[in-house]
Amino acid sequence: MSDFTRVYNYIKEAGVFYLATTDGDQPKIRPLGACQLDDGKFLFAIGDFKNVTRQVLANPKIEIVALGKNGHWLRMTGTAVYEDDPKYAETALANSPGLRNIYNEETGHKLCFFSLKDATAVDIPMMGDGENLLD
Repeated sequence: MSDFTRVYNYIKEAGVFYLATTDGDQPKIRPLGACQLDDGKFLFAIGDFKNVTRQVLANPKIEIVALGKNGHWLRMTGTAVYEDDPKYAETALANSPGLRNIYNEETGHKLCFFSLKDATAVDIPMMGDGENLLD
């Protein structure tokens, strides 16, 4: 299994990452911030009630992009794998208490977690080929 620590640190420093999916034949991209490292996996979270969750489940091939503070950008690709261990939500809610306003028993909304299978991640400078972060 690849070590996602460098990828996670890159994304956390960037603050926001962008998740690209497809809806039928239409590309869709949106900013996200909820991610974590757990069990050696890079996990990202999205709400169970959102269209993006349905898009990932229908076509799990995704791409993530984050803009680094150094002018570089990260491109990560892979196949999203749904993760159903409740400890991931417990960790996310403990680390970001504001999420409890959206994801709770009253709203009925839950966080869905995905890891990446067959992932690649490249740190790309403005000019050049970039560096593989998952070696």
